[in-house]
Amino acid sequence: MNENVKAALKIRAQKVIAALERNNMKGYLVDTLQQAKELIAELIKDDRLIVSGGSVTLKETGIQQFLSENYPAYADREKLSPDEINELYRKAFSADTYFASTNAVTESGELYNVDGTGNRVAAMIFGPKQVIIVAGLNKIVTDLHAAVDRLETIASPANCVRLDRNTPCAKTGRCAHCMSEQRICSDYVIMAHQRDKDRIKVIFIADEYGY
Repeated sequence: MNENVKAALKIRAQKVIAALERNNMKGYLVDTLQQAKELIAELIKDDRLIVSGGSVTLKETGIQQFLSENYPAYADREKLSPDEINELYRKAFSADTYFASTNAVTESGELYNVDGTGNRVAAMIFGPKQVIIVAGLNKIVTDLHAAVDRLETIASPANCVRLDRNTPCAKTGRCAHCMSEQRICSDYVIMAHQRDKDRIKVIFIADEYGY
């Protein structure tokens, strides 16, 4: 990411963090992947079960690998069979920590996510004792309208290409609100406030990661 763009987005991220905290969510901003990993290590010291949702961001940042290599409590879904993964989806509700990314974060401190199976957004909403969201600065948007646009023009098309789905967006680069059997957009969730203060923690890394 260009250093001037990064500096401007870091200023914006601080405002988003203040908005998240007004919504009872904790926000952090780190400059490097190493700082992100050090912060994560502080947050999950005594966890007995750590689970993550599907996330390009967690792969790109190396955080999935970091968890797999350093925490026996981490249930690495990439080492599981399809049946075991389905069972893990249910176990995730009793996890000490759940890791995911987000499709967008608004300047008002709202998390916007769209899911295919629903396991990721379900665990973000309820169950795990804490949820740690890892996001690049590219996930910051002005408002919910911009969040929807980001999903429809970036996240969904890119994920359908990645997953080799036969959907209109994989061919045109824009959501067509299709009824395809291979559609990955099923559950649309806005998280605007948390009753359990600081259960959700959002770690912004000062660069561009994920879709």
